[in-house]
Amino acid sequence: MSDLSPAFPPVPLTLEGSFLLHQFFRFDWKAWRARVEGERKEVAAQAVAALQRLERASPKETNPAAPIQTALFSQLGHKGDLILVHFRSSLEALNQVELDLAQTTLHDFLDLRHSYVSVVELGLYESTRKTYEAAANLEQHSPEWKAEIAASLKRGSAAMAPRLFPAVPEAKYLCFYPMDRKRGEEKNWYTLPIEERQRQMEEHGMVGRRYAGKVQQIITGSIGFDDWEWGVDLFALDPLVFKKLIYEMRFDEVSAVYALFGQFFVGVRLPVQRLGEWLGVSS
Repeated sequence: MSDLSPAFPPVPLTLEGSFLLHQFFRFDWKAWRARVEGERKEVAAQAVAALQRLERASPKETNPAAPIQTALFSQLGHKGDLILVHFRSSLEALNQVELDLAQTTLHDFLDLRHSYVSVVELGLYESTRKTYEAAANLEQHSPEWKAEIAASLKRGSAAMAPRLFPAVPEAKYLCFYPMDRKRGEEKNWYTLPIEERQRQMEEHGMVGRRYAGKVQQIITGSIGFDDWEWGVDLFALDPLVFKKLIYEMRFDEVSAVYALFGQFFVGVRLPVQRLGEWLGVSS
């Protein structure tokens, strides 16, 4: 018998932090080669300066001590050439990043092939149970009940601030993919009791913990923001870790039965100051 009353809301509580924007560009090499070398150098220098300002998210000047909030990757495969990942405090700040990039001449050579908007999310299956039980003597969705839930989330946000508002990890390789939980006629994640979802997610998380120190994972929620329900960023020094981790997780019940995966995007970290080299511009 379930030890969590079916009268409790089925929705697990979540904590949210930084907003993320992923941009995937195709670069127009033909148009780029048609420009004279002097012009290419000028465009590259302007782009490096603009990206360095965005990199540390400092509105006035580049601060080397500030956390990295924008990172550039050279993308592999036919899906694109460059990946930009931005961490910001609001959607307005992400929109300003798009506008700032649009003002650079380099943007004339960029064709946006894909993008993804999401927010750092921590699912709270275990603490959801405790929070709902603590508020069990209050009428659900009453002002008092909402205040109790909000206070619990506020305490959680303060405790989890480093995970909710991370810097872009300084790893060499990136793997990004979106995913959903199945909502089919026979298998539907959202019809499972919350305690069963909690059990499966704990089992799923155990696999990830075995890769601690080898890969850094940032889960973002995109329900209401983009076409999938979650985005997953994996950062590592060894790209084979992506294959091993994701493959092992496929055997978990939550993935084998309920997971749907979108396209995978893989990139190699491109330090902003080396963008000129990537563009083939001699120093």
